[in-house]
Amino acid sequence: MTRVLSGVVLGAVALALIWFLSSAALLVVALALAALAFHEYERVVRAIGATVPYWTSLAGTLLVCATVPFPYLDLEFVLAGTLLVIAFKVLASDRTGPSLLTDPAAALLAPIYIGLGLGCLVSVHAIAGREGVLLLIATVAVSDTSQYYMGRAFGRTPLSPRSPKKTREGAAGGLVVAPLFLVVAGAYWLPAFPWWWHASLGLAIAITGIIGDLFESMLKRAAGMKDSGALIPGHGGVLDRIDALLFAAPVCYFFLRNVWTLP
Repeated sequence: MTRVLSGVVLGAVALALIWFLSSAALLVVALALAALAFHEYERVVRAIGATVPYWTSLAGTLLVCATVPFPYLDLEFVLAGTLLVIAFKVLASDRTGPSLLTDPAAALLAPIYIGLGLGCLVSVHAIAGREGVLLLIATVAVSDTSQYYMGRAFGRTPLSPRSPKKTREGAAGGLVVAPLFLVVAGAYWLPAFPWWWHASLGLAIAITGIIGDLFESMLKRAAGMKDSGALIPGHGGVLDRIDALLFAAPVCYFFLRNVWTLP
């Protein structure tokens, strides 16, 4: 019951924010989510054995998130600056052995993994409006739900050795249902595009969403954690809720940015 109630409240709040806020205001929300998600990420990678410079990596993550939808700074400049600062911190430390590589790698992953994903979500809002964002989130949710029920009904073969509860049969269900959903819903919410465009985007969202889900599961399994956090009752942490979205949002942004002007 706790999971259901918190899910309803979370969904209602997300819907209200996306529906009523402008893209600039939504960016503020995305930055807050990025900070929370980074805090959970830092906790997970620390449990794995990596140490990241907290404030430097957090600043880089927030800068990337803010740069993608409103490019007042070049994204390359932000990433290069983050790399430079992290490199200086590593040189100034006494790290040796594997940590000399794993710590900077874990630090640089955060801006790309968290900052880029949430920044692209705001970019979708800036390009396609609230309908585009809701359509993206709904497609991810439909894919996840289809995977769950198809996996329970027909699942036999593990999708990944690192995530045995997810099955290939369940994934196949998401890869079929998500494009069909987007073909139907996209005809109303993004009517400027043909059905094959919606189907292609739906398939891409399903594939990347599965990869995002598996990636976060791999991190948690390596850290020996069930959830990335406990902020959302019955659902775990922020990363647990947006893991698929972090990978699917850049794909949706790429589609919209490159074909938005096509007939």
